[in-house]
Amino acid sequence: MPEGKIIKALSGFYYVLDGEDIIQCRGRGVFRKRNITPLVGDYVEYEAENEKEGYVLTVKERKNDLVRPPVANIDQAVLVFSVMEPAFSTVLLDRFLVLIESKNIEPVICLTKMDLAEDRKTLDEYVADYRRIGYTVVETSSETMDGLHLLEGHLTEKTSVFAGQSGVGKSSLLNAIRPDLALKTDEISSSLGRGKHTTRHVELIPAAGGLVADTPGFSSLDFEGIELDELSACFPEMADRSSDCKFRGCLHLNEPKCAVKEAVAEGEIPNYRYEHYLQFIEEIKERKPRY
Repeated sequence: MPEGKIIKALSGFYYVLDGEDIIQCRGRGVFRKRNITPLVGDYVEYEAENEKEGYVLTVKERKNDLVRPPVANIDQAVLVFSVMEPAFSTVLLDRFLVLIESKNIEPVICLTKMDLAEDRKTLDEYVADYRRIGYTVVETSSETMDGLHLLEGHLTEKTSVFAGQSGVGKSSLLNAIRPDLALKTDEISSSLGRGKHTTRHVELIPAAGGLVADTPGFSSLDFEGIELDELSACFPEMADRSSDCKFRGCLHLNEPKCAVKEAVAEGEIPNYRYEHYLQFIEEIKERKPRY
């Protein structure tokens, strides 16, 4: 049975990439009965009627999926953050990182407009902090696109989604990687995706030897679906130390002999990261229960 990956879904058709070939497939009625909706990014088995057309028969198990954009099996999220206009925000970055970590997606932090940075010393300290935690950080400038080849190296053989605020340079980056796309610079912008992208279809486009979703990730930045006892696992530097806490299930708040709080006190975990953790804990506590 031939297999492939859905790279576009439009008007009831699924476009399945199998090697170099794209097969236009319809879904079998069995999907509707089982309430399965194939997503862009799904690995599928299909039956070919001829070289160009066929039917999707089965959808393989997903390793993750996003609601908006509706895409599955994402390897990594490129979190695009400008250092100026809009200004760099560690709390917003940490919010994105928590969401990405909760979905088991590898984050790549991409800082844009480095040439506009006014306080380079503070910025370099942040970059050092995130790299120490284990995150990949790529720095690019708006004029020369320095660092672009490093970013392209991370896209190779991966399925990626770009995410970030409006105006941070997501479209500019993708245009630099794929000039033929000629994306308008506000087209991939609305970071929260409300309204503007509601009817657009998602497509995985080839870029730098990998596939990139052509719409921005994360329509919502709240922590719906993340429970209190799951949050610290989304902070790698806390997850690494939680087994050393005295109590199992330690929330790293007021518990005695907490390895995470000790690491914060000793400067091994950046204070602002812990402050953001406390802020997110409060948000989850205040979340209204859904019935």
